Amino acid sequence: MNVTSTGAAEAAVPQDAAHGHAHGSLTKLAIGAVGIVFGDIGTSPIYAFRETFAGHHTLRVDQLHVYGVLSLIFWSMMIIVTLKYVTIIMRADNKGEGGSLALLALINRQIGGKKRWTAGIVLLGVFATSLFYGDSMITPAVSVLSAVEGLTTVNAGLQPWVVPISVGILVGLFAIQSHGTARVGAMFGPIMLLYFATIAVLGLMHAVHRPEIALAMFNPWHFVQFFIDEPTRAFIALGSVVLAVTGAEALYADMGHFGRKPIRVSWLYFVLPALLFNYMGQGAMLMSMTPAQAMETVKNPFFYLAPDMLRLPLVLLATAAAIIASQAVISGAFSVTQQAIQLGFVPRLRIAHTSESAAGQIYIPVVNWALMIMVILLVIMFGSSSNLAAAYGIAVTGAMLIDAVLISVVLLQLWNWNRALSIALLVLFFTVDGLYLGANLLKIPAGGWFPLLIGAIAFTLLTTWAKGRQLLIARMDEASLPMEIFIKSAAPSATRVPGTAVFMTSSASGVPHALLHNLKHNKVLHERVLLLTVKIEDVPYVPEEKRSETRDYSAGFYRVVLHYGFMEEVNVPAELTKLEQCGPACKMMDTSFFLARQTLIASARPGMAIWREKLFSWMLRNAESAMEFFKLPTNRVVELGSQVEI
Repeated sequence: MNVTSTGAAEAAVPQDAAHGHAHGSLTKLAIGAVGIVFGDIGTSPIYAFRETFAGHHTLRVDQLHVYGVLSLIFWSMMIIVTLKYVTIIMRADNKGEGGSLALLALINRQIGGKKRWTAGIVLLGVFATSLFYGDSMITPAVSVLSAVEGLTTVNAGLQPWVVPISVGILVGLFAIQSHGTARVGAMFGPIMLLYFATIAVLGLMHAVHRPEIALAMFNPWHFVQFFIDEPTRAFIALGSVVLAVTGAEALYADMGHFGRKPIRVSWLYFVLPALLFNYMGQGAMLMSMTPAQAMETVKNPFFYLAPDMLRLPLVLLATAAAIIASQAVISGAFSVTQQAIQLGFVPRLRIAHTSESAAGQIYIPVVNWALMIMVILLVIMFGSSSNLAAAYGIAVTGAMLIDAVLISVVLLQLWNWNRALSIALLVLFFTVDGLYLGANLLKIPAGGWFPLLIGAIAFTLLTTWAKGRQLLIARMDEASLPMEIFIKSAAPSATRVPGTAVFMTSSASGVPHALLHNLKHNKVLHERVLLLTVKIEDVPYVPEEKRSETRDYSAGFYRVVLHYGFMEEVNVPAELTKLEQCGPACKMMDTSFFLARQTLIASARPGMAIWREKLFSWMLRNAESAMEFFKLPTNRVVELGSQVEI
């Protein structure tokens, strides 16, 4: 990267295996990226072109509309995917990691002291994450449904079986998540390579008969003419055209798995040409037909690209691609949730690691089953991919607009780019994203309310948990006693017993409540007392040499702070055995862990509304215990309860 400011230097840290990032040959990583990253945008040709013409707002199949829509698709891909995400946003990596939360953490770390920015930017980043959950429910439903609907182009009598088959596939997909996807994932790359090659060849078979279709696609005058002749229809059509670029944000979110260069290479030299060839082919095929034939074919043009004898294999291949796209979104939901837990926006949840070698292979049961229930409900409620497409797009365009806001902070505050160039780029991004979001807002009555509802619920939960934790820590700190005073006044008179006591505390100062309660009720102190705080930093990974910091208070009391990145798994016992600054090495059989469990009492004190305090209390009760989250040995843990008003 050529940028030279402080923020850019932070963003340009090379990806390496030590940090758990992608490593390997460029070819291998590029093929892997094709299999995982591009599943969502790769399945868009199945329904995007169709929905623009045969969706809820139909268009006539004629030269004005076909050329105009193809031009819109091409320039949307160039501006949104190639320029905005691949060229600009993917430069803003947080130590190699991407995604809204990683970008938010990067911004927060760099300009966290400038309060005029911080609060609003944090809320925007959290809302983008909330919208992702709505998107992660709709993507599997619309992808699988649209692929299975291809069966009706083989045999119209299979229509009643579309929903049951789709539900069966989705149930099976969610059921295998707990076993991990490493083995199946090895097949993703080859399958998606075959899929993209197939759709490119099918598109070219039709496009070569009308070579003028390529010139029409690349010529921006055609979409300008569409807006001049029919401005209302053109604006409404944007709500369907945007389906061609859904999944663009996945390029950025999955950057940590594959690296910036492999994703860029895969997109520019393989995925983008394949998609463009296919859209050209769909347009050329329709333009070669009579109006009556075109109106019938446009109901499923993707599958009609294939000859009759190859249509069933295409349906099967498209279904496999849809399953892979869904898998990528589900894995993304797990990854985003893990980041949100570590950054303090989501309560502790049980996280299972499904691979001993790949840190990113995780499974979160509550997220998996919640997604499955909502996805199946969506399939049954909406019944067809065309109906679901009405709900699709708002979450995506909303997240894209928020990403534009976040990247504007990076361009204007962190990078030393030419200001005129930065402003010109931002005007372009905000104009395009604003138009697409505005067009998708028209879908609210027809189903667009669903992702907004899910986003609002998720946003409420995330912000309630973050605010509640902040209030809880503040209330507990109010009654905190300085450690030096405690050691001078209480420690000398207490009976000391052999062994090590580890008191887990969220604050790196003062006396933990669990320590005060233990001394009050048991009247003893261990020979060695460790006050342990785990801090999650705004970086994905913390180097091993910076993992721990210690302070010796004397009299056998030590303060220990463990630092982890938001992509790392916390393992307290493993780190304690490595400590060298706190006396002899810790042995788990001689160590007791003391945890404080708070019971919240909702009160009228300033802070949060009563209903949010009760919601936070419910979330706290249902969070995974600190014992499991920190990997503490079950037979060495003592929990001490207390009541706290917030």
